Amino acid sequence: MHVSLLLTVITLCITRLSPVFGVNLGTCILQGAFTIHYYLRTEKHTYTRQPQPLVCSGRLEELRFARALQFAIQEINNSSDLLPGITLGYHIYDSCASVPMVMKVAVQLTNGVDLVYNDTDACVKSAAVLVSHYATCACLSDKRQHPTFFRTIPSDHHQAAALARMVKHFGWTWIGAVRSDSDYGNNGMASFLKAAEQEGICVEYSEAYYRTQPRSKLKRVADVIRRSTARVIVAFVAAGDMRFLLQELSQQPPPPMQWIGSEAWVTDPQMLRFNLCIGAVEFWESSFSCSLKRQTGSSAGMPACDGTEDLHALQNPYTDTSQLRITNMVYKATYAIAHALHSIICNEKHCDNNIRVGPWQVFDQLKRVNFTKNNYPVSFDKNGDPVATYELVNWHCPPGTRKAVKKGRPVCCYDCINCAEGEISNETGTLCLPEYWPNNEKDKCLPKPVEFLSWDEILGIILAAFSVAGSLVALSITLVFYKNRASPIVKANNSELSFLLLFSLTLCFLCSLTFIGRPTEWSCMLRHTAFGITFVLCISCVLGKTIVVLMAFKATLPGSYAMKWFGPPQQRLSVFVFTLIQILICVLWLTISPPFPYNNMQHYKEKIILECSLGSGFGFWAVLGYIGLLAFLCFVLAFLARKLPDNFNEAKFITFSMLIFCAVWITFVPAYVSSPGKFTVAVEIFAILASSFGLILCIFAPKCFIIVFRPGQNTKKHLLGKIPTKSL
Repeated sequence: MHVSLLLTVITLCITRLSPVFGVNLGTCILQGAFTIHYYLRTEKHTYTRQPQPLVCSGRLEELRFARALQFAIQEINNSSDLLPGITLGYHIYDSCASVPMVMKVAVQLTNGVDLVYNDTDACVKSAAVLVSHYATCACLSDKRQHPTFFRTIPSDHHQAAALARMVKHFGWTWIGAVRSDSDYGNNGMASFLKAAEQEGICVEYSEAYYRTQPRSKLKRVADVIRRSTARVIVAFVAAGDMRFLLQELSQQPPPPMQWIGSEAWVTDPQMLRFNLCIGAVEFWESSFSCSLKRQTGSSAGMPACDGTEDLHALQNPYTDTSQLRITNMVYKATYAIAHALHSIICNEKHCDNNIRVGPWQVFDQLKRVNFTKNNYPVSFDKNGDPVATYELVNWHCPPGTRKAVKKGRPVCCYDCINCAEGEISNETGTLCLPEYWPNNEKDKCLPKPVEFLSWDEILGIILAAFSVAGSLVALSITLVFYKNRASPIVKANNSELSFLLLFSLTLCFLCSLTFIGRPTEWSCMLRHTAFGITFVLCISCVLGKTIVVLMAFKATLPGSYAMKWFGPPQQRLSVFVFTLIQILICVLWLTISPPFPYNNMQHYKEKIILECSLGSGFGFWAVLGYIGLLAFLCFVLAFLARKLPDNFNEAKFITFSMLIFCAVWITFVPAYVSSPGKFTVAVEIFAILASSFGLILCIFAPKCFIIVFRPGQNTKKHLLGKIPTKSL
């Protein structure tokens, strides 16, 4: 069985002398023609020697379309439902979008694959069925001239009418028109001008240009555009011609214009890029800027390719899968041919590969094709055309900008200005959700970074280090006091309250660690309640020691029974009661409205602050206020006891410690309220550490100094003031 089927490009184009871009032989051969390169190298003919072979050049245009044909055929060959037991093969040709190249190969393929002259009637016998993915010219719907032509892309007859209606919709009644000087441009523009006249649209000029024409013609067209008063231009132009025109206009830019483009160029994101290389070797060398000259002798001056090049990381038109409009047309065309073949050679059970298929059989079955693939319906009308569907592509409001209507001008007149904060503009235009923020180009919403005081950042590490260091200092002092618990200075300062105070200070240092790390439901409840309870326990001990100092001094007066009413049981009870009140406040807080993790998106627009919401602000300030009340009471009592004899007086050190404590927490309030983000937590940790270090240094450092470095002063006589000495 032999079958010759052609997938064509732009017009009735088949291509090159040999299928250099892909060969795969099978039971049935599909021949595909694509504009893999866009230019034909030209030479000046002197007629004194034989012309050189035609050579394509320029950037890779439709390599991905050829790959779509290969993919579709491979998919069909692996299918058990479509053409089971039949293997499809392919020949892929490069048309270069060049008339000489197309005509040369078209004649070759019409007479057979071999390069021989055929003067027989084989042309009629081998008439090919054409299924195009890209040829839009309305002239191809004429079945008298093109009886075996089908296409999966709509005819320009529909596109021209749609463009005219769109121009009318925006109120553009005075326009210019440019077209490619080819069947595509001339027929498409003729249809548009007819439709525009019916819509009441006036056309100032209609100019034509083809890329092989002299540059003087191109300059003349560009000058007409520059001098015209029309600011809206409809361009029925092939992509290659449009590049030359835009390049010429860029030499002396005209006033801002609204371009209305046909499908051939309006979806090309590389419109202003002109320098891409050719061929498989050239493709590799150009993409990765390395040379394969050891194998091919090309591209000298570049480093050698070493095999580490990664196609997955490549970004160019070949790897761009964001726009698969035409690629899908190739895919549908391949499947349309496969379905036609299936209807000819297959029945419900199996396929017969011994049947010889004629082109007219394929033609007859293609007219009846009607299937859906990947939610895309495929069928042809009596002219071989599909159902027309179009997308509107707007290049004049690029990603990251939005339309701003000009005051006093029609609604179609607008400027493109940068999107405001939190806004993006892409194909659809949208506002970012609260959890997202635009990228630098403002064409995509990205998740906002989440900020909190973490363990692995410098600030968190420093605060954690001070917290651990403070707890170690408290434990070290506890060890010193325990080893010297029988000494006069430890006994005289109420060793039981001293050990309890050191224990509470250790907890104060360690509770600051709960403020570091990602806030969770449990950590939010723990950090504030642990802080409130441990600090009240600490201040209660200091308050108890202050009262003991006052009671002890009064007990030395004749007839005083002060210590009887504030002995060790009363001291323990006072600490317990003061701490119990704070525990009850915390329990009420956690029961009524506990703290919880909260994504703060109000303070910063571009990031999320993950913090612990207080739940009940009253509960937090009640905890803090109760600590402040006890600290103030302790300060007042210590201040009243400051004039007691130096050697016996601990109240002076307590006064200093409470002065530091109150100063730290008074300055904490405005700093806490005004600090942004994670620095709010850092301020709270700093206040905890500063006040804890103030207590431990003022109250215990002098005693440790005497115990360790001045053991001679650690006597009962010295403490009773019978040995005069300088106070510390």
